[in-house]
Amino acid sequence: MLKLLPFLCVAGVLAAQNPPPADSGLQKTDGTGEPVIRETFKFVLAPVTVTDRNGTLVNGLTPKDFILTDNGRVQNITEDIAEHPLSLVVTIQANADVEKILPQIQRLAPVFESLVLGDTGEMAVVAFDHRNQTLADFTSDPMKIDAAFKKLKPGSYSSNLNDAAMFSLNMLRNRPPSRRRILVLLSENRDKGSEMRVREVLTAAEFANVVIYSVNISQLLSALTAHAQPNRPDPIPAEAHQYPAGVIGTPTMETQMEMGNWVPALKDIFLAAKGVFIADPLDIFTKYTGGREFSFKTQKTLDRDISGLGEELHSQYMLTYSPNTQNEAGFHQIVVTVRKPDLRVRTRDGYWLAGKPE
Repeated sequence: MLKLLPFLCVAGVLAAQNPPPADSGLQKTDGTGEPVIRETFKFVLAPVTVTDRNGTLVNGLTPKDFILTDNGRVQNITEDIAEHPLSLVVTIQANADVEKILPQIQRLAPVFESLVLGDTGEMAVVAFDHRNQTLADFTSDPMKIDAAFKKLKPGSYSSNLNDAAMFSLNMLRNRPPSRRRILVLLSENRDKGSEMRVREVLTAAEFANVVIYSVNISQLLSALTAHAQPNRPDPIPAEAHQYPAGVIGTPTMETQMEMGNWVPALKDIFLAAKGVFIADPLDIFTKYTGGREFSFKTQKTLDRDISGLGEELHSQYMLTYSPNTQNEAGFHQIVVTVRKPDLRVRTRDGYWLAGKPE
């Protein structure tokens, strides 16, 4: 008697255990001597967020309310009611620019624990400047999460956002494919010194089936609250500078002539004005993985945004389908629409598939 054991592929990632040898489709198990045929069935999981025109989450929809296409072909979809626990990495900019903001971020630990993780979630905490530091590996223990947030300390003036995102993605790619993989970036919307490029990070996120959310720490806010970097000593002695008749040059006089902390702030305003129409890292990461970008302005809005993130994650529709495009290797584009008017849909841009062997 032949036993048929299908195994699951969620968005191109195989979730099989003990696969058969490469040279044979048969394998003996359980010591019975009975051959087992393993047949591959691929299923794609697409987390979908639906909101009305005011941005309010919409509940109560059924699979019949959605139209999903995979590479342009309409798919037969179901709503997956199975449990898909969260694996979450919270990656936080912790450099000298945001030193005065870190105490506000440290207060977020209970919000993540109660509103985001849920009963079956797990969470890791990463801090970055020019380094990536794992403050807590994946855990569901509130005490370890609290301790990790308390470890946040300002570092150097570097802010390697892309490198930190890739570091976090590598942590998530090792989690079981049955879990929903989420990356939350609390960072300024700029990168200062990364080796990784935005495109490389985005590709890695798509391969690992990671949805990225971000809380954009205002560049102007961080510039105004950052400690000024110490000025280099003037090689020209104070008494050698030329001043109006009757004015004596002193080190104090030289200090009064400097612009102080306004230079970095004015520079950020100038760069922001020139870059209004240029896509930024956080925008790219969130837009193309199906996530969302929040803007950090005050402690109140920060708490509200993290609460909104938790509400969204626990209100998503988990649409599942077996692609009728499995013979098409490469990137598969997913497009989801709702049959009801005036509703907005957000989901992942697509997934990668090796293709079904002939």
